[in-house]
Amino acid sequence: MPNLAGLLSRSAAVRPDRVAVKLDDSELSYAALDEAAARAAGLLRAKGVQPGDRVAIMLPNVAYFAICYYGALRAGAAVVTMNGLLKEREVAFHLDDSGAKLLLAWHEFADAACAGAGQTDAECVLVAPGEFEALLALPEPAHEVAERRADDTALILYTSGTTGTPKGAELTHDNLLRNVEVTVDLFGLDERAVTLGALPFFHAFGQTCALNATVAVGGCLTLIARFDGGKALEVIERDRVTIFEGVPTMYAAMLHHPRAQETDTSSLEVCISGGSAMPVEVLRAFERKFGCEILEGYGLSETSPVASFNRRGGERKPGSIGLPIDGVEMRVIDDDGAEVPQGDVGEVAIRGHNIMKGYWKLEEATADAIDPDGWFKTGDMAKVDEDGYFFIVDRKKDLVIRGGYNIYPREIEEVLYEHPHVREAAVIGIPHDELGEEVGAAIALKPGEDCTSDELREFVKERVAAYKYPRHVWIVDNLPKGPTGKILKREIRAPDPAPTVGP
Repeated sequence: MPNLAGLLSRSAAVRPDRVAVKLDDSELSYAALDEAAARAAGLLRAKGVQPGDRVAIMLPNVAYFAICYYGALRAGAAVVTMNGLLKEREVAFHLDDSGAKLLLAWHEFADAACAGAGQTDAECVLVAPGEFEALLALPEPAHEVAERRADDTALILYTSGTTGTPKGAELTHDNLLRNVEVTVDLFGLDERAVTLGALPFFHAFGQTCALNATVAVGGCLTLIARFDGGKALEVIERDRVTIFEGVPTMYAAMLHHPRAQETDTSSLEVCISGGSAMPVEVLRAFERKFGCEILEGYGLSETSPVASFNRRGGERKPGSIGLPIDGVEMRVIDDDGAEVPQGDVGEVAIRGHNIMKGYWKLEEATADAIDPDGWFKTGDMAKVDEDGYFFIVDRKKDLVIRGGYNIYPREIEEVLYEHPHVREAAVIGIPHDELGEEVGAAIALKPGEDCTSDELREFVKERVAAYKYPRHVWIVDNLPKGPTGKILKREIRAPDPAPTVGP
């Protein structure tokens, strides 16, 4: 019967001596990782974990994540992956809402993890180097992989909560196995793969596309516990990384890092971008500098996550999220659920093997998101060209409506990224008494560059319709980002009072 943990046991049987996971000088072979996962499963069973129970994991990108993740799945549990930056009340919510029986938490997160678990029925087990190995040595290892059905829940991923209380997306073993299979084919992965594990594994992107896909082919994951552009370049050169997967801000950080000029990145075969829209200028500059093709794709936690992608060796359209993956349908709909004409903007709807089982214990929210025909409404606005390629315009909720005109921040951000001094840009709506909303832009400049708000405003004004350009532009050192490096627009605030410029 299908169990996601089988990815590890199968690769360990075929390539036991191959390095599975490494973090600088520390390495773990497939045989060692498989044995450690078996011991983790034995530990969980000794603590009363039964198939179908939930086990929460709150770990950074270290080898222990893979050990605990595959160990919990091996025991038949559903995994609840959690961001290590969560505070006590947030930990308590995740554990209480999911009904987790146990929390495996990194020792550096002990305060929030233990305090949060203390408010629930979950036991908190700390994972500390040396101490955890001693803990794993006590119980009998569970070498057999627990049988699970294809539609059994393997993973509960909590959404970021940008629209309210976080919701747990239930992903099945089949959801995830099919998504891994598609990912391996899309990226052209095989046992030679050396993947830079820079994306956080608690997130769907890093978990499916880096961890599970690499383990599925018996490749090597070389980890970065916390992303840094210079460190990423160092690891790519040192370990001869063949595939890099990241969000746009990671690409920008590497592109503008002083090491970029001298680092040997010739081993890179393909780069993958997702999480948020890749500015076309960043894509082009990165490819010019590093001589590596970037493939942009699209997905959400609710879609396991991959839903569409540009194809290796196929036509690639910068700015596009590509074509739907095999076995998945995508369309663009209006507010009534009807498909809009080709070229018009509407909401992306997806149907296929990647769609979640539903939101954990939230039947009404599930019914709102997935219609009776199985179409999942994403909340993302897009248009489709004559070749069937999808282009994300913006999040539905990020749309700025100025005096009755719809303005999509992505379009204005693309223009700002064309300015030679701009490193990062985020366009938001600012409340306005007469117009409803005004367009604002927060800008972070490249190191050593100098530019005024007026210059940036005029740069955009010359390139877009008069109602679209940002009247309010302000310079910041850095833009706020989430754990995956995605820019968090909800945390951006315009300077008060914002200057009024132009009609």
